[in-house]
Amino acid sequence: MTATTNPTGTAIAAPGVAAALRRNRQRRAGRSVVVTGALTVTVAALFVLTMMVGSFRIGAGEVIASVLHLSDNPSVDFVVRGLRLPTASSALAVGLALGASGTIFQQVLRNPLASPDFVGITSGAGLTAVTGIVIFQVSGLLVSGLALGGAIVAALLMYVLAWRDGVSGYRFILIGIGVAVFFDGLVGYVLSRAQLFEARQAMHWLTGSVGQASTTELRLLLGALVVLLPIALMLQRPLQALELGDDAARTLGTRTELSRAALLGTAVVLVALAVAVAGPIAFVALVAGPIANRLLGPATGGIPAAALVGAALLLSADLVAVHLLPTPLPTGVVTGAVGAPYLLWLLATTNRQGAGG
Repeated sequence: MTATTNPTGTAIAAPGVAAALRRNRQRRAGRSVVVTGALTVTVAALFVLTMMVGSFRIGAGEVIASVLHLSDNPSVDFVVRGLRLPTASSALAVGLALGASGTIFQQVLRNPLASPDFVGITSGAGLTAVTGIVIFQVSGLLVSGLALGGAIVAALLMYVLAWRDGVSGYRFILIGIGVAVFFDGLVGYVLSRAQLFEARQAMHWLTGSVGQASTTELRLLLGALVVLLPIALMLQRPLQALELGDDAARTLGTRTELSRAALLGTAVVLVALAVAVAGPIAFVALVAGPIANRLLGPATGGIPAAALVGAALLLSADLVAVHLLPTPLPTGVVTGAVGAPYLLWLLATTNRQGAGG
């Protein structure tokens, strides 16, 4: 017998069922803590390793002491703080932002293919950035500002076009794909009108690289992460309710459209700032959430875990792009080479399961 009724006739759970549910929650919470802790250690190790390797090799202790200002060694400090720390910090911050934003998109829209890469946000950033480089000959912080504005405008455009007494995830994704194709066509047209130097500069930005951010851009992203990641964590509960469907979420007391708008707005700002710092690095936002869910098991949907997976992926990709290939390449080349086969596998398995449309 799994349930009894009280004098008013309302069903209540039997003590054994309540205890089993409590143990299940504890196991899920314990696994989430262990996985998140392990990912934190992995990201920290990759962060230090990024600053150790290179033509001038430095020990882990020296790197940590230099970053924390625990020693005074001018040559080590110059290499670590002046040359390698900005790139490592950029990879860490961009990876955290892409991982968190990607899993929010996938959970809100309830589709593993719902990534900022494919729903027009990064395409909007790319169009405005390339237009600035080619037509207005701007560079540096102005390119990042244009990319940020383009990503936000693209997201607002898709939200307005997808609105029909609310936003459906299926409709949002279809409109996003159409907007992305339209923007990519405009990017191709702008590039066709560019001089060789401008086209090369624009293509380098479009490929994405964590080593091209200025100090101002990086500080802006780090500041945004300090504010937006806690907001995303506070929105975790309505996010889990939205995964059950709008009717179930309303039954649980969730204001569906307000919660969806807040979650999508947080994710859009995160990915827009990440693209402004490093360019449209492909596939990190797409794969971070599913990898985190595999690690979490029953405790799926953790935003911190997905953010840490994104950081680990981008730090690893930067190490491979700079140090393991015959010629150093932009980080986006490595993430694209790894992410494309994953996308094909995801498309095949999704359609086989009957969820691919």
